Amino acid sequence: MRSRQQSSRHPPNKPLNMSKQQFNLIVFDWDGTLMDSTAAIVKSLQDSAVDLGLPEPDRKQAAHVIGLGLKEALETVLPDLDPGLYPKLVDRYRLHFLENSRKTTLFEGVREMLDDLKSQNYLLAVATGKSRAGLNRAMDEAGLRAYFDASRTADETWSKPHPAMLLELTEQLGEPMKRTVMIGDTTHDLQMANNAGAAGIAVQYGAHSPAELQLLHPLYSAGSVGDLHRWLNENA
Repeated sequence: MRSRQQSSRHPPNKPLNMSKQQFNLIVFDWDGTLMDSTAAIVKSLQDSAVDLGLPEPDRKQAAHVIGLGLKEALETVLPDLDPGLYPKLVDRYRLHFLENSRKTTLFEGVREMLDDLKSQNYLLAVATGKSRAGLNRAMDEAGLRAYFDASRTADETWSKPHPAMLLELTEQLGEPMKRTVMIGDTTHDLQMANNAGAAGIAVQYGAHSPAELQLLHPLYSAGSVGDLHRWLNENA
């Protein structure tokens, strides 16, 4: 088992790092990275537009904005919408997502990966385009809240790809950016990592295509949670 470098902000049971591991802090996106929710988000965006008689975005358009905060996502996917309609669109989206996300599950292997990383005393965090209420609900339903040392949501700070989420997480947890890696399924995640000066790892099973992700030069691009887990054990 690898040990961790102790910081003045770390709990006293964190052992000193005697290995050459690259990272102390591993930050995960939520939707499309840990939770298999891409289809639910796409359908909720489409259903919301239809409710208000607006042009229905196709799957590619809807999937592209996953990872952004809800306001930014809606403004991007429906850029010509009367600003006065955005609150109604937000309300419709939230109603549809509550329904469409009832059957969403964690990707296979996520819980085992988090168990393993936690046992090795990595600091774990989440940076997501979800709201705080939405993330807390999702974490509780999945039984994952206890795994994470910190989290940031899009209604608390700047939305991706602004670096604020990573800047705030590293400050809170007392870790330098060079010892931090961001893992996500969208170009927004990887661009945030680049903007912050953190390493970025792509996962290919979420919202954005492997070709799009590769344009952001991730340190690694994982085809499955199993691939990601193995890479982290061997390289992180």
